[in-house]
Amino acid sequence: MKLLNIPAVPYSERHPDPATRGRVLAMAAVAIAMWPMLVASEFKPWILFDAQSLQSTWQFLATFYPPVHDAEFLAMVARETWKTIAIATAGLSLALVGAIPATLLVTERLSISRLGTGRMAPLPYAVRQAVRWLLVLLRSVPELVWALLFVRIVGLGATAGVLAIALTYCGMLGKVYAEILESSENHAADTLLANGAGRLQALLYGAMPDAASELVSYTVYRWECAIRGSVIMGFVGAGGLGQRMEESMKMLAGGEVCTMLLVFIALVAAADLVSKWLRGRLA
Repeated sequence: MKLLNIPAVPYSERHPDPATRGRVLAMAAVAIAMWPMLVASEFKPWILFDAQSLQSTWQFLATFYPPVHDAEFLAMVARETWKTIAIATAGLSLALVGAIPATLLVTERLSISRLGTGRMAPLPYAVRQAVRWLLVLLRSVPELVWALLFVRIVGLGATAGVLAIALTYCGMLGKVYAEILESSENHAADTLLANGAGRLQALLYGAMPDAASELVSYTVYRWECAIRGSVIMGFVGAGGLGQRMEESMKMLAGGEVCTMLLVFIALVAAADLVSKWLRGRLA
């Protein structure tokens, strides 16, 4: 059978792109939906270009140069940077202690009671819903708010930051881990559960091989977010690089702020390289 070689017709006014109308309508719908939100948020970007705002911005940024680089200050920045990494890592580790058991409980594909019937028994279902709502509660409160609460309870310092990250990220990790496992191939996990294996064995030997790359990638991404979060929480007294940055900003020491910002950018870039390396190893 001879195939006909039909030349492609170029797009023109007579032959427009058939998807153009849908794209235009979608963009118009997004613009209409966004407008009330912009009005409610009192979003006024033109204020940035006001003469007084531009003058204040220039005066502030002019103090950034040159960055402070004396040995004593750099040694302090190195200590606070290490403390920031420690806060993020300790908080994420505590979050994993809670998130992994929660994942085992809320992931329906790891439920033993659903085998055969395809539906969970009433008691496991109730436990699953209770844990799901606990995870909702934990991640609904931002880590900055948790940090403010713990600063009131335990005082200034890294403890408040570690606990704040642990609670918020436990809710985030438990939710996303469960979603990743639910969307992965479940044949191996079902086979293990049907032959008497426990939830943990089904997770490690059934679900993990297929979802390991995505789980590790998301975990490292959350570690990067925890580093950023620990810097932000430093502004409310939770220790680390953010607390020193807040002190320098109060004193209008732009050179010190510039140095700490450069270190912070390098820290996030290093976390991104670690994530890329781990994904490559698991690919």
